[in-house]
Amino acid sequence: MNKLQLLRAVLLSAILIAGASRLPADVVETKDGARIVGKIVRIADGAIAVETSYAGLLAVKQSEVTSFTTDAPVSVRLDTGTRLDGRVSSAQPGSLQIAGADGSLTTTVERIAASWTAGEKDPAITALERHWSYEAAIDVTGKTGNREQLGTAAALRATLKTPEDTLQFYTAYDRQMVDGTKSADQFKAGVDYQNNFSGRLSWYARDEGGFDRIKDIELYNVAAAGLGYDAIKRDKQLLTLRAGFSFRYEGYRNPLIEDVKSAGLDFGLAHELTMENSKIVNRLSFVPTFEDFANYRFTHESFYEVPLAIPSWKLRLGVSNDFNSMPGPGVEKLDTAYFARLVLNWR
Repeated sequence: MNKLQLLRAVLLSAILIAGASRLPADVVETKDGARIVGKIVRIADGAIAVETSYAGLLAVKQSEVTSFTTDAPVSVRLDTGTRLDGRVSSAQPGSLQIAGADGSLTTTVERIAASWTAGEKDPAITALERHWSYEAAIDVTGKTGNREQLGTAAALRATLKTPEDTLQFYTAYDRQMVDGTKSADQFKAGVDYQNNFSGRLSWYARDEGGFDRIKDIELYNVAAAGLGYDAIKRDKQLLTLRAGFSFRYEGYRNPLIEDVKSAGLDFGLAHELTMENSKIVNRLSFVPTFEDFANYRFTHESFYEVPLAIPSWKLRLGVSNDFNSMPGPGVEKLDTAYFARLVLNWR
């Protein structure tokens, strides 16, 4: 190797070393002496999320952290509500310094309520904003051979949600054919509004209508309003119980069958449990009439949902039941459906 080649090698090594020294790296130091190097994604709910090249995303308990530093400016909100954008560095033992364009501030790890990427909106404010989320689900099943069977089901749901209230619009259609004969032909559409006016307490109003041609119901409608209570209210689990009053209408195509037109009660249960990579949902509704408490309608849906390779697409496996205690002549009281559906979520 001549002198020119040696000089080029030295210069290249110096450039690489200088470049490596400038690579962005945040550092989190814990009480047990661990030193985690990576990129601090956020601080929220008592945990510091650090993206590392060697272990992916790590969640470190904030109570176990003695100090941390950031290579670039971040947004920081203290427990007092004070917000400052700046680079975080370690000051005296047990304290941090946030240095920004508008000055600097000295604080501690314990006093930091949240942190996020500089220039973005505070996640706490974003959570309070109204935003629509949408869901579309479809499944098609078929069978040929000794029996011919074709089933199609589709559903749509739009949700406008804040911590104070939730508004939902939904619709669904189910059609099943077995050996050329309909076994299901049902449509429904509804709206549901819930206002969380005091802690775990809420009031609600809902309305659902549609038809069920197999049960000879030309048009049905259930309008209800009442109070709700969140028996379980956690970040990953919510169980809401409802009780109120309703008006139920069922109009039959057969003029010999008396239509249902009666006020009554309305009871409901909604449960949602979100796990690391899946979700379980249960929904129940029980609507008896005042004229005859033995005349009621009970609906149920339970499903297990897992994300696919593309997170916005999910697979939903579940069962639904529709029970009418006093159906028309020759009609079964209970309809049960098992389903495997593709679900698309978007905003």
